[in-house]
Amino acid sequence: MQQFKIEPFLWIHLGGLAAAPLWLMLMWLGFAIGTPFPFYWVELLFVAIIGIIPIFWMQWTRPFDIFSILLVALKPAQLTDEQRKILSLFKTRKNKILTLITAVGLLSIGWYLYQWAPLGTVTVIHLPQWRILGLIIAAIAFLLSNLFVQIPVSVLGVLLTSPQTWSKTNPYETDKITQDFTVLGLRVNKIFFIPTLPDSTSLTEKTS
Repeated sequence: MQQFKIEPFLWIHLGGLAAAPLWLMLMWLGFAIGTPFPFYWVELLFVAIIGIIPIFWMQWTRPFDIFSILLVALKPAQLTDEQRKILSLFKTRKNKILTLITAVGLLSIGWYLYQWAPLGTVTVIHLPQWRILGLIIAAIAFLLSNLFVQIPVSVLGVLLTSPQTWSKTNPYETDKITQDFTVLGLRVNKIFFIPTLPDSTSLTEKTS
C-alpha cells in the first residue's frame, strides 16, 4: 500500500460515512411531521436548497481541509509534503465529478424518503404537527447527511488514486491552503491524539 493511503486523517473522515444513515432517517421523520403543503415541489426545493447547495458548493470550490478534527485543525505550515499532495488531489477534476454525482445521488434518496414519509407518521405523532417544523428538521438533517457523505466520497476518491497519478502530483502551496480550502477550528501545530506519519521524502533523503 502506498504510504499516503495509511494517513490517519483520511480514514477518520472516511469513517464519517457511518453517521449519514442516522441523518437520513431524521430527514425522513421530518418529512413525516404535519400535513404536506399543496405544492410538494416547494417543500422539496426548500429542503434541497438548504441541504445540498452549501456542502456541494464548499466541496466544488473550497474543499474541506481534512487535516482537522472536532474543533482543531493543523496549521498549513505544519503539513508534510505528502499531506499537501493529498490536498492537491482534492482539487482535481475527478473529485469535482464525484461531488456532482454524490449530490445527484443524495437528491434521489431525498425524493425517495419524501415519498415514503407517511410510514413515519406514527413515530412522530407526539411531536407538534407543524409542517414548517418538519421541513426545517428535514433540511438540517439533509445538510448534515450531505456533509457526512460528500467528504468521505472525496476521501475515497483520493484513496483510489493510482501510483502514477500520485507520483505526478505536486504538494499544494502552503500559502494558498487557507484561501483554497475550508479550514475549520482552532489552528494548532499538532493534534496529539492523531499519530503522525513520517514524510516519505524525508525517509528517502535519510536512506540515500
